[in-house]
Amino acid sequence: MDHPRVTVVVTAGPPSRWPQLTRAVASARSQTHRPAEVVVVVDHDTAYFRRVRRDLAGATVLANTYAPGRAGSRDTGAFLARTELIAFLDADVVADPHWLARLARAFADPAVVGAGGGLHPDWPDRRPRWLADELMWTVAPGGPAGMVVRRAPFREAGGFGRREAELPARMRVLTGGRWRHVPDAVLRHDVPRGAASFGEFLRRCFHGGRPAAGPMPAAVARHVEPAVRGRVGGGAWRAGGALA
Repeated sequence: MDHPRVTVVVTAGPPSRWPQLTRAVASARSQTHRPAEVVVVVDHDTAYFRRVRRDLAGATVLANTYAPGRAGSRDTGAFLARTELIAFLDADVVADPHWLARLARAFADPAVVGAGGGLHPDWPDRRPRWLADELMWTVAPGGPAGMVVRRAPFREAGGFGRREAELPARMRVLTGGRWRHVPDAVLRHDVPRGAASFGEFLRRCFHGGRPAAGPMPAAVARHVEPAVRGRVGGGAWRAGGALA
């Protein structure tokens, strides 16, 4: 698989994100590994669907035919894809020009069923002092923005469905395959004002459930030691955030 063909599925988000959507689609079309097709899926909004189809050049525009939300939008685009690989973006992210090429290289290993990259936040002001690196997912876009999957095992797993966070695990269990992390396949995403508040952090940890708690012990261990040794800085804040 020297140069695999990839469909990029972009969830459109609400009409208020039109400027971000055009930026996300432009970043998908500007990849060094050119996608075979860019598909934009609008989530149960007829007026916005007509606008996107009329005004957004260079993309196939579909209406979500599954349950409302990003998972249904992703499934709509992915189940119609004809390429071996399918990539996913959201309207609030911008892909580095090499994002797709770096993820696609992971599939030279036939055992790899999916791959994800690095997600770098663009803060509205500055990063909260208490937010540890291990818990950066709490300000990330909902769901698996930026991943690439093999079409066949994705379909075998039933797509994202109602438990989109479990898709990588379902694909691994069904196929015995591997999931690859490619940190230099970078996306940047806008962090909305208020999304980095401590209250929102607690809400996302609560709704993330048990799988989301996995990185917390590592976050506490990494930041408590320098705080105990007197190098307080952000360490004590970030250990405290992880314990919260």
